[in-house]
This record gives sequence, C-alpha cells and structure tokens, in this order.
Amino acid sequence: QVQLVESGGGLVQPGGSLRLSCAASGNIVSINVMGWYRQAPGKQRELVAASPSVGSTAYADSVKGRFTISRDNAKNTVTLQMNSLKPEDTAVYYCNARGSGWLNGFNSWGQGTQVTVSS
Repeated sequence: QVQLVESGGGLVQPGGSLRLSCAASGNIVSINVMGWYRQAPGKQRELVAASPSVGSTAYADSVKGRFTISRDNAKNTVTLQMNSLKPEDTAVYYCNARGSGWLNGFNSWGQGTQVTVSS
C-alpha cells in the first residue's frame, strides 16, 4: 500500500499564491509519475500537472505559466507552486502517484486539499 499525504490548501485572493505539497510513503520501489489533479463542483477531475521520471513535465493549458510542479525523487515528494491564482482555479486538488511496489504496481491518490480563490 502507498499513502499520499497532502498539505497546503486554503483560501487566497485572486492574484495570490499557494503551495501544495504531497509526500508518498509505503511499499514503494519506484514512482513513474507524480502529479496533481483537481475537481471543481459539478465537474470531472482533470489533470493539472504531472512530473514523470523520464520526460518532460506536463501542464494543463489553463495553468501554464502560472503553476510549477517540482519533484524530489529521493524523498518521494511533489509540490505544486500556484501563482496568479484565479477564481476558476477553485477546486479540490488531489495528489497522484503511479509506480511499482515490491509485489505489484500502484496508482494512489491523496485525500484531497481544498483550494478556494475568492475576494
């Protein structure tokens, strides 16, 4: 089992910044991808940013130039720096990790952290 613990959500005014963090622990041999998704009320969960072990990071078009994902492979952590936040960024943000354990693969999710952008 792999557990993901998130932190850093909250309420921020438009134009402000927040930083989300996620730490993975448990039966981990390797993590192929760590990323962040979000789900707004009445909408489907969508990819925000992903950081693969091999290859380039990926961002949703709506956050390019404002959000930055970074990953520490040694610590199994990933962060999402969110700048110039807009009301439409309001959502529950979920950390995701996919990889391999000692016996099988995993695709794990964090519990979610609320981000609210409002004046």
